[in-house]
Amino acid sequence: MRADAARNLDAVLRTGARLLAEDPATSIATIAAEAGVDRRTVYRRFATREALLAAVFATKLDSSERVLDEARLTEAPVPVALHRYVEGIIPVSRQWPLDTRRLMSAEPAANSRREELSRRLDAFVQRVSDEGFLRAGVPVPWARAVLDDLVDSAAHRFPDLEPPQAADLVVDTLLNGVGRR
Repeated sequence: MRADAARNLDAVLRTGARLLAEDPATSIATIAAEAGVDRRTVYRRFATREALLAAVFATKLDSSERVLDEARLTEAPVPVALHRYVEGIIPVSRQWPLDTRRLMSAEPAANSRREELSRRLDAFVQRVSDEGFLRAGVPVPWARAVLDDLVDSAAHRFPDLEPPQAADLVVDTLLNGVGRR
C-alpha cells in the first residue's frame, strides 16, 4: 500500500471510530470530510458504513490483543502485569472509542475475538484474586467490572491524564481502594 493510501486509511479509521462513537448514524460522507479525504476514497475501501465499522472494530481488537500479549498477564507479577495492561489499554480506548460490545451480530469472527480477549482478562482477574490481591469475599466478576469502569473513566473522563499516571491511579484504586484502612 502506498504511504499516502496508508495515511488516508488510518485517518478514515480513526475519524470513523471517533465520529461513530459519538453518533452511530454518522454518514460516510461526514467521516470522509472530517478525515480530509473524498467520500469516493472511503467507498472504494468500504462499501457501507457497516464495513467501515467492522474495520474499526478489527483494528481495535488487534490493538487490544497486542496490549494483552505485551502485559504478560499469565507470567508477570500481578501488579506489573496489571499496570502494563492499564497503561497500554488506555491509549487504545482513547484512539478507538467504540465499545466492542456493540459488535454486529453479522460479524461472528470479530465477536469471537472480542469474547476470547474478554476471557483472557477474566482469567487474569481470577489470578489477581487467587494470589490474594483482592480482599476476601470480593466477587471476581465485580472486580472485573470495577477494572473496566476504572479504565473507561481514566481513558475518557480524564483525557489529560497520561497513560502511566492513569495506570498508577487505576492499579492503586483496584488493589487498595480509595478509603483509609
